[in-house]
Amino acid sequence: MSFKLSEGALSVILAGGNVDDPVMQILGHKKIAGTSSTTGSDRFRLLVSDGRHLNSFAMLATQLNDKVTSGELSDFTVIQITRYITSMVTNSDKGDKRVMVILDVKILALGTEVGFKIGNPKPITEGTEVETGGLKQPPPSRPVQPRSSTNLVNSSAPVLSSPGSSVNTHPISSLSPYQNKWVIKARVTSKSPVRTWANARGEGKLFSIDLVDESGEIRATAFKEQCDKFYDMIEVNKVYLISRCTLKTANKKFTNIKNDYEMTFTNDTQMIPCHEDTTDIPSLTYNFIPINTLAGLETNALVDLIGVCKSSGEVQSLISRNTNRELKKRDVTLVDESNTSVSLTLWGNQAEEFDGSLQPVLAIKNGRINEFGGGKSVSLMQSSVFQINPDITEAHKLRGWFDNVGSTQEQESLSSRTGMAGGALSSNWMTFKEVQENQLGCGEKPDYFTSVATVLLVRSENSLYKACPTAECNKKVIDQNNGMYRCEKCNREYPNFKYRLLLSVSLGDLSGNQWVTCFQEVAEVVLGTTSQEIGDMFHDDKQFREVFYKAAFKTYTFRLRAKMENYNDENRLKVTVVDAKPLNVQEYNARLITEIKEMAGVGNSAK
Repeated sequence: MSFKLSEGALSVILAGGNVDDPVMQILGHKKIAGTSSTTGSDRFRLLVSDGRHLNSFAMLATQLNDKVTSGELSDFTVIQITRYITSMVTNSDKGDKRVMVILDVKILALGTEVGFKIGNPKPITEGTEVETGGLKQPPPSRPVQPRSSTNLVNSSAPVLSSPGSSVNTHPISSLSPYQNKWVIKARVTSKSPVRTWANARGEGKLFSIDLVDESGEIRATAFKEQCDKFYDMIEVNKVYLISRCTLKTANKKFTNIKNDYEMTFTNDTQMIPCHEDTTDIPSLTYNFIPINTLAGLETNALVDLIGVCKSSGEVQSLISRNTNRELKKRDVTLVDESNTSVSLTLWGNQAEEFDGSLQPVLAIKNGRINEFGGGKSVSLMQSSVFQINPDITEAHKLRGWFDNVGSTQEQESLSSRTGMAGGALSSNWMTFKEVQENQLGCGEKPDYFTSVATVLLVRSENSLYKACPTAECNKKVIDQNNGMYRCEKCNREYPNFKYRLLLSVSLGDLSGNQWVTCFQEVAEVVLGTTSQEIGDMFHDDKQFREVFYKAAFKTYTFRLRAKMENYNDENRLKVTVVDAKPLNVQEYNARLITEIKEMAGVGNSAK
């Protein structure tokens, strides 16, 4: 067995030239120090030969790691390099060194089949001549742009002067904290909403973007001033030239990006749109699975889904037990061609801004599977990508199915207890007596149910409190009696506060009554006014109490949460209102008629 290697190809490539599909032989590989197998981002250096020269500055793209671990790229294996890029790496002791990053290969013969080193290759030394078309010439003094690749600027501070100017760039896979003289050309595959925080050290805001090029991917985060500077200018799926960010080791608890490092924007960071040809920069890719396969997957698994938003619930407010912050969420029902539906939970700004009235197609990357009451649902995380009506083949195909078939069919739900149905509050309808008989809330996790009930009494005592004025914190403040209000959680004093409602309400239905707790937004629905307006009435006792009197004897559809809690060594069932809507009599009567037919054994077609 004999193979002809592409003699002289290495000298051309390492001088910045272009060789199409060179044939080379692997003579060794070594894991790059500092990478960890636990991160899924191992990096390997290869010793490659073109039959005339050797090069140990060849790096393998992470997506080809399995070819090393499987033995396909063992010693003496002959390969055809079908895609590669090169970059210049600065070494303070040895000067600049060009690195070849191998992106894709074709195995021509395994090392076990070849069994020997082809030719008598020698290491490439400085000043090696470049052979091109049989003519010898010295390496170019300035790098020549290689095929489907770009190079790192080696000046002391890369500057992006204008969007249209040509600039040499560096592959993402070669970035490390030990270099700062780089520019990357990358596509933004996702952009998170702006998040804010407040703690003892201060307050601030941040957002993150995920970037990808031919060699790999990386996450970048902007804080405070950089958040204001860059957020509005960055668009998902656009390509940018980026320089002057710092790099640090990535925290794998908060990202599933396959890179050992992550970038942080600084005051010197530059980011401009790239107006050159960007067809070589990959776009966001999905690995969609049918919705009906979610039933067999484990909780907390990450999945890519695509479906039509058949229905959308209203925005709900929750109070986080861990942070005591108010959270916004919205549940929507996704359906696909497997004729199955699942509940998708949106959070924060995405929940508030989402409009499902036109039943758009939604594509989700890295959604997390949740399980409750035997049903499965999917929730977006900070690292998830969420696209509405994406211009991809799967979305167009799904649109056609839904418009012609799916919209008139009934889908099997994987989220019977956690999702939304037809835009109304979720199922699991119960009376208060049934809640007691079924011992809801007595398990390790809270139980949720829906009831139609009437407000019997709203206590006005201790219903209003002064809270921290920051949007993320709802902690009760301490009046310093000097015009300032202190929040112990934020460890700060403020000249103002905001009013918050915390109501104790007695609800009644046909089976009995139940005391429940209502927080802010739900409390405002029950009282028919805002917490600020109620706070303004606080010193007018008559007007203040009148608001609570008027709230009685109104009927709502309530979504409730039940959990047994221990108070003074006594177990008590605590029921909290998650959502409240004025009763839709037509829908309520239709549901009662359906239940009566089921109990009487009458078919759905009976009149």
